[in-house]
Amino acid sequence: MSIVGSVAIDGPSAKGLSSQPGFRQETVNVSIEKMKAQISTQDGFIAALDQSGGSTPGALRQYGIEPESYSGDEAMYKLMHEMRVRIIKSPAFTGEKVIGAILFERTMDGTVDGVPVPKYLWEERGVVPFLKMDKGLEAANDSVQLMKPMPGLDELLARAVKLGVYGTKMRSVIAGASKTGVREIVAQQFEVAKQIAKHGLMPIIEPEVSIKSETKAEAEVQLRDELIKQLDKMGDGKVMLKLTLPDEADLYEVLTKHEKVERVVALSGGYKLDDACEKLSANHGIIASFSRALIDGLRKDMTDEEFDAALSTAIFRIYEASAHKVEAL
Repeated sequence: MSIVGSVAIDGPSAKGLSSQPGFRQETVNVSIEKMKAQISTQDGFIAALDQSGGSTPGALRQYGIEPESYSGDEAMYKLMHEMRVRIIKSPAFTGEKVIGAILFERTMDGTVDGVPVPKYLWEERGVVPFLKMDKGLEAANDSVQLMKPMPGLDELLARAVKLGVYGTKMRSVIAGASKTGVREIVAQQFEVAKQIAKHGLMPIIEPEVSIKSETKAEAEVQLRDELIKQLDKMGDGKVMLKLTLPDEADLYEVLTKHEKVERVVALSGGYKLDDACEKLSANHGIIASFSRALIDGLRKDMTDEEFDAALSTAIFRIYEASAHKVEAL
């Protein structure tokens, strides 16, 4: 089966959703079509709320919770879920500017006020849910880190479909320029995307180029060229791409216009909000999918009014950089 760029209204996603109590097939079809239209055409950005085990302590520290204040993974994930719920329930976090959100597996399986998180996001906030489904990175080799094997992937994807998830995201890392390494990274991403597509889900391919790389610009050119090769070989359907903001403005503009690309989004990659937004605004056709830059100004000890104001400011700035472009200096 070819990679699908839209979730077919008579495909696995529709069948999975329609098995939930209270759903009628017509309702499911309309909902999926609305999700597709929102993600493919609407101004806005995709929030990345998918910090996993390795990055969670840093995200909590950024939020004002030090590692010594909790004990064990369960306590850590509980605190992280509470932070994400606080973000999701904030008045500023709606589909008007945040068109989608990428979830960690535990977040997908969690609830907000007793409602499954994907269902709450779409029905209460108007935000399209995605799932981070990779299991982390292999050891570095040839200047890249491939994704680890993903046993049980089909079962995870089937569960995501039943919970109303629209698409997935998977990350690998490019530490430096290497034609063979970049080729291997991209090939692996597209191969797994085929498996994802069989479940009727939209794959987001994320081969992140490290902003610390001394050969970042060269690696980005190699990545663009390999992505084009893989896209040109695709059959029916589309994918989404999530890429590091490039050193050369509009380097990836050609990808935004490729017939097999549903949308190109950018990760903040460690850039602070100011720098990330400045770079994003100079890249035409690309919208944000920020994580650290989105939550940078949020703290646990803020009042709800302070928290909502800080989040609203970040959302507005990321939205503006996604929707309104400037010419690079």
